[in-house]
Amino acid sequence: MNHCGSNDALTLLRSVAKRVKINCTVLVLLCAVAGVVGAAEPCLSGPQPGQRTGPYSALIATGTNRGTSHCYICEAADRPTVIIFARTLNDSLAKLLQRLDQSADDYKAAELRPWATFLSGNQTEFDPQVVAWAKKHAIRSVPLGIFEDPDGPPSYRLNREADVTILLNVNRKVVVNFSFRAGELTDEKIAEVIKALPQVVGGNKK
Repeated sequence: MNHCGSNDALTLLRSVAKRVKINCTVLVLLCAVAGVVGAAEPCLSGPQPGQRTGPYSALIATGTNRGTSHCYICEAADRPTVIIFARTLNDSLAKLLQRLDQSADDYKAAELRPWATFLSGNQTEFDPQVVAWAKKHAIRSVPLGIFEDPDGPPSYRLNREADVTILLNVNRKVVVNFSFRAGELTDEKIAEVIKALPQVVGGNKK
């Protein structure tokens, strides 16, 4: 009996199997590299520097306008502002708002106006959570509101991956944009945001 054909077929199968194994290994490595590169890319969300910040209203949870639908953009006019869009209540965001509480006092002469707008599909359910969270973290002067749409104001084109979008503006135009995925708002990043404030207030402290 001639076994040459069987040997050739076996050799071919081993060769194919080896190639498939190598290709799978390469594919896994490429996917891993792509994942690392993707994770390193910055999160872009909202209007970019030079673009205008349009008016929008939110249901206010804390501050003097609590219980009303209010447009802080309209109220601020051309003054320097810090607009924050957030999706979750967490300690890192609380630290940022505490720093902005102090900054609003530091830059009183420049009339710096910071506020935060939470994005939620259920304002009625989320409102008491925001109020309790603000009291827990002693957030004093930065008003908090709720925009009842997880996507935020349509004209702002907020990235769904962004847990926090921070816009530093003056004359209703963005000067600096900071956007962070969940877990990216570290103490170092908070310090960067505060350090950038002179770009909109001109360094005019009280």
